[in-house]
Amino acid sequence: MNRLTQKMSGLQLNFSPLKEPLGFIKLLEWIFSIFSFATCGGYSGTTSMIVSCEDKKLAENHTIEATFMYPFRLNEITFSKISGLVCNSSWDDLHLTADFSAPAQFYVTIAVFAFLYCIGALVLYLGFRHLYQDSQKLPLIDFIITILFAFMWLVSSCAWAKALSDIKYLTDPKYTKEGCKSPPFSCAAGTESRMGSLNISVAFGFLNLILWAGNAWFVYKETNLHAPPVASNPEQQGPPPSSM
Repeated sequence: MNRLTQKMSGLQLNFSPLKEPLGFIKLLEWIFSIFSFATCGGYSGTTSMIVSCEDKKLAENHTIEATFMYPFRLNEITFSKISGLVCNSSWDDLHLTADFSAPAQFYVTIAVFAFLYCIGALVLYLGFRHLYQDSQKLPLIDFIITILFAFMWLVSSCAWAKALSDIKYLTDPKYTKEGCKSPPFSCAAGTESRMGSLNISVAFGFLNLILWAGNAWFVYKETNLHAPPVASNPEQQGPPPSSM
C-alpha cells in the first residue's frame, strides 16, 4: 500500500509521450473535441421571408426573421411579429417546425466528455507514465474507454449529420414560406443562413471517430492483452550447435 501511494504521489513530468502515437493522437483528440462542441454549440443562424399582399393595390412588404441556435428546438422559434394589420387582415405568429435538441445535445455531450477524458489521459501519460506502464488495469481501462468513445463518436456523428440535413431543409426560406397563410398574403423566400460551421462540426465528428478508432490499437499495445512478437533474429536464438 505504501509503495503504491509513493508511486501515485511521484509526479514525473515528461513530454516525450507526445512524440509517440499514444500521446500525440490523444492531443489531437483533445483539440478536435474542442472544435466539435464549439462549432455546434456556438452556432446561431437566421432565416427570413418577405410578406406582401396578393392585392397589388396594397403595396405592403414586410420582412420577418426567425433566429435559431443550439440546441435547435425549432418548434419554439417564432418569426418576428408584424404590428398592426397586414393586407387589411390580422397576421398570426408563424413558427418553425421540429425539435432537434436530442441529437445536437448528444453530439455536444460526447464532445465535452471526450475533451475532459483527454485532459485526464494526458495528465496520466505525461505526469504518471511510470504508474501507467507498471499497472495492468490502467491500460486496460484506457483501452475500453477508447473503444467506447469511438463507438459513441460513430453514433453521435451519424445522428447529428441526419439532424443537420433536416435542419437545413426546415429552415430553408423556400420551405418556410409554404407556411404563409394565403390569401390575402403572398410570401417570398428571403435570405438563407449559412451553415458552414455546422458542416465543419459534422466533419470533426467523423474525424474524431477515425482518431479514436485508430488510437485504440496503440492503447491496446499497452495492455497485457497484446503479446510481444516472437524474436526471429538468429542472434537471439543462440549459437548453432558445433559440428563434430
